[in-house]
Amino acid sequence: MKDKSKVIFGNVMPEKVYNKALKSKKKYMKKFGDDSNVSYPTIVRKNPVIGDMLGVSDIRLEEGQSPEEFDTEKGIIVSNIRMGFGHYRISMAMASAAKALGYKPYWLDLNSFPQTTCTKVISAQNDLYSLGSRWSKNPIFNKLVWEPLNYEGFRALSYNASDQKNAELMAPVYRNIPKDIPVIGTHVWPAQSAIHAGMKHVVNAIPDNWPMALHLSEGSVHTIQCKNAYMGYRILNGMNKKQVCNPMPQDSLIYTGHYIDHELVENIEADCQRRLDRKAKNKPMRFLLTIGGAGAQKEIFAAIIRYLLPMVKENKASLLVNVGDYKNVWDDLKKEIPEMTEVATEHFEDFEGASRFAEEILDGELNGIHGFYHSDIFEAVYITNLLMRGTDVLVTKPSELAFYPVPKLFIKRVGKHEMWGAIHSAEMGEGTLECRDIPHTLQMIDMFMQTDLLDEMCDAIKVNKSIGLYDGAYNVVKIAMGMKNQ
Repeated sequence: MKDKSKVIFGNVMPEKVYNKALKSKKKYMKKFGDDSNVSYPTIVRKNPVIGDMLGVSDIRLEEGQSPEEFDTEKGIIVSNIRMGFGHYRISMAMASAAKALGYKPYWLDLNSFPQTTCTKVISAQNDLYSLGSRWSKNPIFNKLVWEPLNYEGFRALSYNASDQKNAELMAPVYRNIPKDIPVIGTHVWPAQSAIHAGMKHVVNAIPDNWPMALHLSEGSVHTIQCKNAYMGYRILNGMNKKQVCNPMPQDSLIYTGHYIDHELVENIEADCQRRLDRKAKNKPMRFLLTIGGAGAQKEIFAAIIRYLLPMVKENKASLLVNVGDYKNVWDDLKKEIPEMTEVATEHFEDFEGASRFAEEILDGELNGIHGFYHSDIFEAVYITNLLMRGTDVLVTKPSELAFYPVPKLFIKRVGKHEMWGAIHSAEMGEGTLECRDIPHTLQMIDMFMQTDLLDEMCDAIKVNKSIGLYDGAYNVVKIAMGMKNQ
């Protein structure tokens, strides 16, 4: 196998770039060890949270008798990392689509094996990214460091060279997994490491639509959610400064549409009609506020709750607030807005109860403010998916949720690359522009409350479904299984 840090899609890296990649790998080996010769025991067992709902079984590096055997005919691995919530959410969409198409999804989180060099490397980088996300609230840091890094730093082929070398340290996780089972990587590191480990059929499901070399995993099939990203990836636009790059081969890049759960896609028309019916009957408009995995949007949440609180008390609006696994955010909100406790109901650490609640509000009433917190990452992420069907407006930063089939109000991004999610959603008619400050965010709330904006977005979502915009997860699964069956 050729060295993927030396040559990237035919583009030869300068010696200093390659040497820097080598130093990066050596640094992590010195800090976290080298387990490249370790054979980790591997078992398969049903996921306790989404095992029944999405048919998911976990791949674990543990001793003992495996409760399940790998299904080498229908099995498909969704390989991911916990870095924020986004890659987990995309993974859940892939698992949902795989189950709907009759396949068996396996969940492989490379950031969940603390005994491995792989997890130690990922955790160290995850900690840095989370810290940067929180620091990005500082406008000076955001302008001078965070946005340039997320927009241009990650765009460079030289960055991919280092990533590829570091991903070699992650390959041992795959050692005792059958190599013929297709792999869908919902972050580039799982895709890169799967290739390094010799997995035969790998799809790299790119989450963002701002083309960056960060997302390249040569040897896999790359999929994208938006056509406006196609040419940027295909010609590796701007990834080697002003130099014209050798392009990606045509069969390495495929547009699929948005990565969305089967349960959401199949109910689009019914859920949009419920939204329109509630509005026609002057029911409280429902806003779902969902915090990102770095917990960086508390101040915006507080401003929205303060603004809507009088309307909540008058039954003109209702709020669903998912703080994920950040209970401190909810506690801080209550301290800052003590009057919200009069109308607030907490749904904490009771995923079954919260799931029933999400089902009941589809056709039932919803008043007041409802807070959701779960310490389990699967529950923290997936409750947003369940609540999404019963809400009218999703309030979110323009990250992976920018692609979901629900009317969206976009608050300030965390990283400049995210702005393209809002741009795409606005172009498709199912999301607002990115509101980069609180006054514009509150203005947009008024637009939803006082105009036909909700109706327009619901109509756009139904049209988008008819053209297959939300079929991306199905298409990715079909590509992965098709690679095996060729």
